[in-house]
This record gives sequence, structure tokens and C-alpha cells, in this order.
Amino acid sequence: MEGSDEEDGREEVLDAAMTMKVLKQAKAQLVSEGSGEEEGAEVGGGKKVVFDLSSDEEEDEEEVEEEEFEEEEFDYLDETQITEEDERALAMFGMRTGQGRTIADIIQEKFEEAERKRLDAENPAPEDPTHAKVVEVYRGVGEVMKKYTTGKVPKAFKVIPNCSNWERLVWLTNPMEWSPASVFVATRLFASNLDEKQAQKFYNEVLLPRARDDIERNKKLHFSIYQAMKKALYKPKAFFKGVIFPLCEDGSCTLHEATIFGSVVAKVSVPLLHSAAALMRLSTMWYSGATSIFIRVLLDKKYALPYKVVDGLVDHFVKMESEERQLPVLWHRSLLTFAQRYKSVITREQKNRLKLLMRKQFHSGITPEIRRELFSTRSRGEAQDPDANAVAMEMTSS
Repeated sequence: MEGSDEEDGREEVLDAAMTMKVLKQAKAQLVSEGSGEEEGAEVGGGKKVVFDLSSDEEEDEEEVEEEEFEEEEFDYLDETQITEEDERALAMFGMRTGQGRTIADIIQEKFEEAERKRLDAENPAPEDPTHAKVVEVYRGVGEVMKKYTTGKVPKAFKVIPNCSNWERLVWLTNPMEWSPASVFVATRLFASNLDEKQAQKFYNEVLLPRARDDIERNKKLHFSIYQAMKKALYKPKAFFKGVIFPLCEDGSCTLHEATIFGSVVAKVSVPLLHSAAALMRLSTMWYSGATSIFIRVLLDKKYALPYKVVDGLVDHFVKMESEERQLPVLWHRSLLTFAQRYKSVITREQKNRLKLLMRKQFHSGITPEIRRELFSTRSRGEAQDPDANAVAMEMTSS
């Protein structure tokens, strides 16, 4: 029993000595320039940190150590040399040294975290549209964009594409009331800074309704909004998915609208792959005036389309054979354009299918021209041209 008491006494002495050593080491790492007050070390913002490490057994020694701690500030961390003995001592407390985190690192992180929370509370992030100040700011931005004609736009508007909830911020500015110049500036900004999916959403939910509303009001599209449409087409995938396809699928697109939007596509260079993908998608849709206009516009660009796209377009036209109503001139003109541009890459079998179609859907001024185009040249896979005059005469008489 006596031996056990002696061992317990040695452990208490060892623990006390080790505690003092750790405290000295921590103090060495937290040494700073200047001195604090008696009650604790002063930190940025007037706050103080007090280390209460006193115990009944070591009261006198702890008081001396506490007074020394209270005279130090923590806004500066000194490089401290740590011996092997110190390494072993700190290891007993689960503390890492060298390249790892020290006690000072942990304390500093706590201070920085508290400071960040304080700053966040005083200055909420502009991405939080539920905050009253944010709502007020962006409604004010909306008033500016409503009257904007030229010059610089508000900085708060420029940062919208960088916000995760940019859509909500846009709607706070009431985009349906933007001036035409604002629509152009906004489209240029969002087309440059948003990714494909986000740009598609902006085109579909903001740009397209704004353009259609302007056409409905003024019977034409304002020049600035027309320029915005052209700028939007520099992200062609987003433009087709956000503007052209919804117009064709909506069913309410007027021929006037389709003609205006089609002229935008006609005036801007669109990469082959995007045009081919758009034609493939349009070919799967049922007939509408808007669909015929957009197909014709893309065909007039004279791309060397993949055979798969050509086959899809043939199917698109042939499926109208079952239509009992006589199709309008727009459809016949689209078929004529297709025949003029791609007659040499249509197979003989596909031409025969089109021949049967034209017997059902006939236009006196256009159908004979389609037949001459289709049967006056070789078909895909044929080595030599057929007798063009004989075939054309035969097809015309049929």
C-alpha cells in the first residue's frame, strides 16, 4: 500500500510538471508584441481571453503562470523551436507539432471563425434574396434597368451570374419591365457567364417571353432585343433548347414570330453539329408552320449533313402522306429546299417514297420543281447519273 501511495504521488508530481511544461510551450507560441491587461489577453474587437487553470494544490504556481498569460496578445504567432523532449510531452496530450496544427493554430482558428460569424451577421451575403436589404437593392436595380438606355449598368446587376440563386435575383429586378437596351446588355452578360443549362433557362424564362411580348405589342421586334437574340445564339445549344424548340412545341407560335426568330438563325453562323442536332430534333416533331420555317432556314445554310439527319428529314416529310388536308405553301417550300440541297445524298428508295408523297400532297407551282430536282441527278450510292431528261419527263408526266 505504501508503494502504491508513493507511485500515486509521483504521478501527481509528474502530471503537474507536465502541465506546467505544456503551458509554457503554449505561451511561447502565443507571444506577441505589446502587453495586455490584468484580466486577460486582448483580441481584435476589444475581446479578452482569460485562461483559468488554477487548482487547489498548485494555486501559487498557477497564479504566477496566469498573470504571465494575461499580459500577452494573440494577434501575432511567433516561430518557436520545439525540442525532442517537448515533442514527447505534447504527444502525450494528443497535440501535433512541426507541420501539423499547434495549440496556437487551434486558438487562431477559433478567433477567425468567431470573427467570420460576426461579419456575416453584420453583412449578409448578397446571394440571400430573402434579406430585406437584398430585396430593396435589386428592386432598385430593376428601376434602373427599366429606364436604362446606354452606359454602365449597376454593379449589383453584374454580379448576378456569379450567384448560385441568380434566377431569384433576376426576378427581383422584374425583367418583363426592362428596357430593350437592358435586355441586350443582360443577354450579353448572361450568355458570357452562365453555363449551357443556365443560359438555356435564362433564354426560355426571360429572353423568349420578353421578345414575344414585344412582338405582340409592337407587331415587330425592337432592334436591341433582336440583337440580344443574335447574341444569345452564340450559345447555340442553349438557344435551340431555350427558344426554337419551345416555340415549335408550344403550338401558339405565330408565323410572324417564327419568321423573325428564323431570320436571327439565318444571320448568325451556327456550327454544323448544332445545326444537325437541331434539324434532327425538328424532324421528329409533327408539322407546324414554325417547324417548316426553321427547317427551311437551317437547310438554306447548305451544311454537309450526316446521312442520319438526311434520313430523318425524309421521314419527316413522308409521314405527311397520311394527312388528308392539303398542306400549306410553307411545307412545300421546305420540301423544295430539301430537294435542292440534298438531292444527291437521298437514296433511290427514299426518292420513290417522296414520289408517292407528292402524288398525295401536290402543289401546281412547286411540286413539278421538286420532282425535277430529285430525279435529274444521281442518288446516294449510285456511280453514274441516270438519264436526267428522260427521268424528269417521266416524273413530270406522272
